Amino acid sequence: MKLFLLAAFFAFSFSACQTAKLSSLEPTPIATPPSVSPSPQTNDNINRPTSEPYTGDLSIFEDKDRAKNLQIDRVMDILKISDGKSVADIGAGSGWFTVRAAKRVGTNGKVFAVEINQEYIDYINNRAKKENYTNIQTVLGTEDNPKLPDNAVDAVLILKTYHEIAEPIKVLRNVRAALKKDGLVGIIDKNGKGDDHGIQRDKVIEELKRAGFELKEQFDFTKADGMDYFLVFRAAK
Repeated sequence: MKLFLLAAFFAFSFSACQTAKLSSLEPTPIATPPSVSPSPQTNDNINRPTSEPYTGDLSIFEDKDRAKNLQIDRVMDILKISDGKSVADIGAGSGWFTVRAAKRVGTNGKVFAVEINQEYIDYINNRAKKENYTNIQTVLGTEDNPKLPDNAVDAVLILKTYHEIAEPIKVLRNVRAALKKDGLVGIIDKNGKGDDHGIQRDKVIEELKRAGFELKEQFDFTKADGMDYFLVFRAAK
């Protein structure tokens, strides 16, 4: 029995030594470094429809009850538009808001009337001359850039136009660069699908966040039917 156990012990020892020798000849695996994810790319695309920009008769914007329905003086109060301030009206159309803002900021202030339609630019220039507003400057923008100077405006209003902007993230990034410290951006629109001259408020909030803004306030007083909303943003810290 002792001889059997002794033989088994030598056999086991020999096998272990052989295994150790074989193992020492195997290549040592090289640790693979952890993969590094590429930096996220800025994506300014939107996955939703937009409405065709209005190109019709500008008199549609001059309804006698429009100022009352939109409570435009209250809108300007919330955006802190006052004497000496600088304002941008993006998608100015006939200049309906432009001239009201120009009156509010006075001769010490300035209003940039931004349009991508040269005919509307010409219309606003003629209107400003006829109504004797010397503090209005028209700006011919593009679909992705309102062409505002940097650090130049205290308040921006996009009135019933956001749903028509084909490149909203790019436009808003440029708007952010144009804002002075503590500047505000107001958007008045109505709930819709994007291609029906309306856009859901949550979608607007989401896109403004992507462009570097945060929601400051929101209101529903701009139309009695509850379809319109008024959102106020500021640049995110």
